[in-house]
Amino acid sequence: MLDLPPDYWPIIALSLKVSAVAVGAMLPIAFALAWILARWQFPGRMLLDALVYLPLVVPPVVTGWLLLLLFGANGPVGRWLADWFGITLLFRWTGAALAAGIMALPLMVRAIRLSIESVDRRLEGAARTLGAGPLRVFLTISLPLSLPGVLAGVILGFARSIGEFGATITFVSDIPGETRTLPIAIYAALQAPGAEAVVTRLAIASILLSLTALLLSEILARRMGAGVRSYRV
Repeated sequence: MLDLPPDYWPIIALSLKVSAVAVGAMLPIAFALAWILARWQFPGRMLLDALVYLPLVVPPVVTGWLLLLLFGANGPVGRWLADWFGITLLFRWTGAALAAGIMALPLMVRAIRLSIESVDRRLEGAARTLGAGPLRVFLTISLPLSLPGVLAGVILGFARSIGEFGATITFVSDIPGETRTLPIAIYAALQAPGAEAVVTRLAIASILLSLTALLLSEILARRMGAGVRSYRV
């Protein structure tokens, strides 16, 4: 067990909550985007593809700045959410979840898209010839066969959210107890003299959480992949 000061355990709990909410909120969007990019052909598809993966290549600070412009108090989306629903994301843990979700979205889309593209379209066609409608084909053929990628995307997105720093601190700043997630806590501890031991423990906690998520993703993907292969047979 990590010998962390008691006031650091809530930071880990907050990081887990932020990551879980980020992945849960982005999963339907990631699946929809993956399905569109894998199955649809339309003008502007390459542009959509580039926009989806843009957070992977631009500095995270830029992503946080764009979120600040859109979801800030004077931003078009932020003002609309505040006026109509009383929702404020700026300087809130929900804003941290949004930033983490945006940064995790490309990894989730990539994993799910590859899984959807690997689905044998002949199985779907055979189901249609037997009288199955589009929804039934999706629920009984397409979705089960793409589940390994969905699961891998969820866990990879969770691991990415755990390590998110740049977009989060730019968008929601560093507020103890509200937006101070594990990476931000490590950065804050680095600024304090004599905090090397705390930084080391927090870094170990971060590495263990991310490594556990990645190993779990690999194990579950292999097991579900074996199940999918038997399902195809």
